Amino acid sequence: MRALLALLVLATPSWALEVNQASAAELDGLRGVGPGLSTPMLEERAKAPFRDWADLMARIRGIGPGNAARFSAQGLRVNGQAYERPASPSSAAR
Repeated sequence: MRALLALLVLATPSWALEVNQASAAELDGLRGVGPGLSTPMLEERAKAPFRDWADLMARIRGIGPGNAARFSAQGLRVNGQAYERPASPSSAAR
């Protein structure tokens, strides 16, 4: 049990970056994010804050489940929430 807890602590970023408050430089600091993603993120956020990961992915071309998981693993949060992949239908049926 202690080993599992230690792994969870090590796998969780020690800091979080809130997409609804981050600057372009902070967003660009994430691996895989550059001006091609940070600029549309800031433009869309100026229209309305992102409600959740689904909203972010729907409004920003280039952010799908894979990138969402990678960015979340680096500490990106939407309204304080980490990205969680939806359960696949095959695993839910078991």
